[in-house]
Amino acid sequence: MKGIRKHTIAGALPDDWDAALIKNRCAVVRGSSPRPAGDPRFFNGDFLPWITVADVTGHPGLYLSSTRSLLTEAGAKHTRTIQPGTLIISNSGATLGVPKITTITAGANDGIAMFIEPKGLSKEFMYFFLESKTDYFRNELAPGVGQPNLNTELLGDVAIPIPPMHEQIALANVLMEWGSAIEKTKQLITAKSRHLDWLREHSLARPGVATRTKLKSVTHESTARNGKYLGRDAIMAVTKSVGMRPMREETIAASIDRYKLVRPKAFAYNPMRLNIGSIAMSSFDRDVLVSPDYVVFECDKSKLLPGYLEHLRHTRLWGRHFEAAGSGGVRIRIYYDDLGAFAFPLPPLAQQLRVLVALDAAKAEIQTLESYLAALQQQKRGLMQKLLTGQWRIKPSSSKE
Repeated sequence: MKGIRKHTIAGALPDDWDAALIKNRCAVVRGSSPRPAGDPRFFNGDFLPWITVADVTGHPGLYLSSTRSLLTEAGAKHTRTIQPGTLIISNSGATLGVPKITTITAGANDGIAMFIEPKGLSKEFMYFFLESKTDYFRNELAPGVGQPNLNTELLGDVAIPIPPMHEQIALANVLMEWGSAIEKTKQLITAKSRHLDWLREHSLARPGVATRTKLKSVTHESTARNGKYLGRDAIMAVTKSVGMRPMREETIAASIDRYKLVRPKAFAYNPMRLNIGSIAMSSFDRDVLVSPDYVVFECDKSKLLPGYLEHLRHTRLWGRHFEAAGSGGVRIRIYYDDLGAFAFPLPPLAQQLRVLVALDAAKAEIQTLESYLAALQQQKRGLMQKLLTGQWRIKPSSSKE
């Protein structure tokens, strides 16, 4: 009966499923690279597409249809050439464990492993199985700092569940639908983000406006300290990607009395890192803390809306100012006086508010899509866990005459 589960080397599976080590169902081999690396006799040619880890990890979806570079005819003689329809996986570095199916004839470097002529296994089914194991590959099978490596022996010894072929195909089709929804959502987020960038450039930077206001004339530095006011759970780090987030306990000093207060809508940044974008406006509705080494400043809200400045700092006008400030040295410090020299067009408050409403609406739309994307990705992970272990079964649709 199909409801009965049995114990296999791949765990508990339905009675009508099989299981095997990957190496017993296909050859697992590694790519090879011409040496020396970068030799113009072999690289940057026009003869054979050249698959690297960056191609695998930077290409969306199941299939790899193009590469960033090509080998010369001489270089093609010093690599492993693979045919269209080959299942591959990145096997080295921090981004190991990403699978793809090729649609082109190409050479593959030694950061790529491939699965040759799998028997009784759909390549698409294997793709999703490998995708479901990415975290396991990185965190357990090939952990480490520096250059972790997922060699062919390790890959070959991974146990894979094997449903009947018709169920493999049906399962892969379901997961491809989820993957397609995820990729379309990513593309929409990218398009909406580009539109928000365009709106910021045209409504904030306003290159045709000659009159400029210096930031220091509409903001003021805050040096208020914590004392005994807030606890360690209020301490934040500032990052470029997510703004303010709780700081790791191991990086917090024993005494936090001198940590700086950050009030709601105030800005904070590390003067050593501002030139790479690590600045954030506090979106908390309460006071928080940052390191005493940080710079904290607030807007004069009768002249400059904090949200307006938060959008302004994503423009090229802002970026060019700090690129120039940081060009004099590798570890330039950008303190409040340096930041205060930033000059920008400043419209009246009423106009700032109108622009801010439009920009916030565009940003909120992106955030909604990002939440939707995160939900899709989480649901796909859960679905893969159920489907790839046979806990949930798919009944293949019967063909119609």
